[in-house]
Amino acid sequence: MLAAVSAPTRLRLPDLLHTTDHYADRVLSGRFDHLLPAGGLPTAERWYVRLHGDDELDVWLISWVPDRNTELHDHSGSLGALTVVSGALSETRWDGTALRRRQLVAGDQAGFPLGWVHDVVWAPGDAPVTPTLSVHAYSPPLTAMSYYEVTERNTLRRSRTELVDGPEG
Repeated sequence: MLAAVSAPTRLRLPDLLHTTDHYADRVLSGRFDHLLPAGGLPTAERWYVRLHGDDELDVWLISWVPDRNTELHDHSGSLGALTVVSGALSETRWDGTALRRRQLVAGDQAGFPLGWVHDVVWAPGDAPVTPTLSVHAYSPPLTAMSYYEVTERNTLRRSRTELVDGPEG
């Protein structure tokens, strides 16, 4: 008889994808304009703000700029999802044997099950160089992230784990 595997949250990836889509719509409709930095989004550093937070779920609005990556990381015991609001992101993920890359553009979504190791960076799109915006949801809320490197033998090695109080390192 197989033992039941307990999930860290009652929410599932489809729930988180629905949540990020819902909040992306609210961002696009201007419902969170009051949370944006005065003078516009920073163009040299990533910026983020929590849109929702409780014991079960955190939702973040994140801006991405060129030349700032998150490093290969996981979300420890949290499931995650994102929806790209504007611009484009490039995600590099470990598939168990190699690094795979995909581009996500406005409207695209991605879900991150337990054990998902990836790096997310700003990607050039069709528009001029401006920050990309994305909405991210984590359940349970992020408390730690582990960072990884690919070894010479093409395996993944954890290099460090850090406690976090914000999204994506």
